[in-house]
Amino acid sequence: MHDELVDHLTRSTPLSRGEALRVIQDVLAYFDETTEEFVRRRHRELQAQGLVNAEIFERIGTDLQYRAVAPPELSLRQLRRIVYG
Repeated sequence: MHDELVDHLTRSTPLSRGEALRVIQDVLAYFDETTEEFVRRRHRELQAQGLVNAEIFERIGTDLQYRAVAPPELSLRQLRRIVYG
């Protein structure tokens, strides 16, 4: 699985083959997250940091622009619906 990329990482970094494979798997899992999963996870994380919803939803809206495949722009109402149903 991803042998070419693993080989590249082991040549270009001090990572071992096993470490390179784990890094690749972690990155792929991160970007495999759906928009809804990302919004819910980020809401929980930011809420745990003590932010209020107005700040949280603004930050999530900004964060979504930098995802690997940016989803369509979501309104605050759409973000709230993802979190609260």
